[in-house]
Amino acid sequence: MAVYTEVAFEQAEQLLASLGLGRLTALQGIQGGIENTNYFASSTEGEWVLTLFERLTHAQLPFYLHLMKHLAQHGVPVPEPQSKAEGVPVGPGEDDILHTVCDKPAAVVNRLRGHSELDPTPAHCAAVGEMLARAHLAARDYPLHQPNLRGLAWWNETAPGLLPHLNGAQSALLQSELAYQNHVAAGSAYAALPRGAVHADLFRDNVMFEGTREQPRLTGFFDFYFAGVDTWLFDLAVTLNDWAIDLPTGRTDAARTQALLDAYQSVRPLASAERRLLPAMLRAGALRFWVSRLWDLHLPRQASMLVPHDPRHFERVLRQRVAVPLLP
Repeated sequence: MAVYTEVAFEQAEQLLASLGLGRLTALQGIQGGIENTNYFASSTEGEWVLTLFERLTHAQLPFYLHLMKHLAQHGVPVPEPQSKAEGVPVGPGEDDILHTVCDKPAAVVNRLRGHSELDPTPAHCAAVGEMLARAHLAARDYPLHQPNLRGLAWWNETAPGLLPHLNGAQSALLQSELAYQNHVAAGSAYAALPRGAVHADLFRDNVMFEGTREQPRLTGFFDFYFAGVDTWLFDLAVTLNDWAIDLPTGRTDAARTQALLDAYQSVRPLASAERRLLPAMLRAGALRFWVSRLWDLHLPRQASMLVPHDPRHFERVLRQRVAVPLLP
């Protein structure tokens, strides 16, 4: 269930009116999220999604929401946060696109068309690769800065608390991979990698499509709430580790990998240093999600609404990335 805070029709109606989005005609709770309250809101002016943030605070949200606004205004299909109409007062902690409903921070975005594709073809992967490159280039002049809060510093901080919960082989893998990633991050080649605001969580369920399996049309990226500034190569690696992986085994799917990489490079060709470090970043992407899933399973946050995913999947992906490095 994803409606943790009940929003009255009149409250949503008032919010949409303050945004100049017409008269509310229907409000329906969305039963698919994990940590936020979400509603579909229909109005005389269109279809919207109302989100109340149950964990993130007013102070934490501007980086994410303004990144979405920036990308949308640069032609990247993402949910665009809607601004207060002229003359509407800005409340405590709010700004033009960050609102308050039921004492919770809230946003209203346009509703993306289509559906997620959980069994992607190379054509889906090509569409994702092309749009990811466009998003990276569009974010080059995004002025706000926030580090990737689930990056290397967090892995180093979190790993010691996980070790008592792992068997010997898992402990050895975690410690050796952390040592390797710290070594890579200390090198001059890594320091020179291009970087900017990245999605950092572009999995299959965070992209929408219309069309057919043979000719899909990508209609949008969403769920930017793990975004931060990191290398574009890391973001590409995280994406490859979901879209171009055989889920039962964690092995690379060659056709989907090539389709995604070719399409990405048709927009932004990888530099030679990026090609050299892609195998290392694929390992880094697998480590990031193995660590976070172990953390969610063994060290859950108090009163967390998160249903933990099985961490063994990204352990398999990491072992595959170590044993069979991808050589682009």
